[in-house]
Amino acid sequence: MNIIVCAKQVIDVSEMKVDPNTNKPILQGVPQKISDIDKNAMEEAIKIKEKLGGKITVVTIGPSDAKERIKELLAMGADEGVLVSPPDNYDYYVVSNLLAKAIEKIGKYDIILCGEASIDMFSGQVGPRLAGLLGIPQITYAQNVVVENNKVTGERNMGDKAVTTESSYPVLITVTKEINEPRLPSLMQILAAANKPINEFKADSLTDGLDPKVEVIDLKGVSMQRKNIIFKDDLDESISKLVDSLAKEGVLR
Repeated sequence: MNIIVCAKQVIDVSEMKVDPNTNKPILQGVPQKISDIDKNAMEEAIKIKEKLGGKITVVTIGPSDAKERIKELLAMGADEGVLVSPPDNYDYYVVSNLLAKAIEKIGKYDIILCGEASIDMFSGQVGPRLAGLLGIPQITYAQNVVVENNKVTGERNMGDKAVTTESSYPVLITVTKEINEPRLPSLMQILAAANKPINEFKADSLTDGLDPKVEVIDLKGVSMQRKNIIFKDDLDESISKLVDSLAKEGVLR
């Protein structure tokens, strides 16, 4: 199996704070990491390789420091990394096209694995866009994947029900966080990752130029304030008042 994992370097949203004066997120100094669900995609790739053999290539769109994030996935079990330097302005349209061109340059592949969405923007656009650009079938929101020599079967989480989908190769699969528990690499694997290749592609070497379709005008935090209502009456009476209050706020219907 030739497996490609698309991964994104994101800020650690758990470490992000909001400026109380401007209501804007403070991004400077916030540590970077691989998006959590992309690690689930990496883990699934490793499980497939362990079953059927093959090669895992990680592709990331990002600045030069994203190499350090790629090394984390190489330590987990990927064989090779590809870092694509983006243009100054880019959106999901640009990213999806750059990924498609990079994958075409890599060559033969059987499975492309992505997280269902990134933890920073959570749009869920890149996987489906990429499958469309490459002209291959897709299995989205996979919470379980069974890979065989001539087909793959995915159980898709559709909220209140699961849909089982079958596909031939090549195929793109987006996975949910529930699909597995990403492994932690050993010290020896971390050290060995330094010797694994990371190839770098420039955006202008893949395409003549792409203009983003979406412009981010502003980014603000959402103000959340507690009402600090405390019910001190009899337990049954307090429960009744709580239910009434929640209904008035629209939490309960």
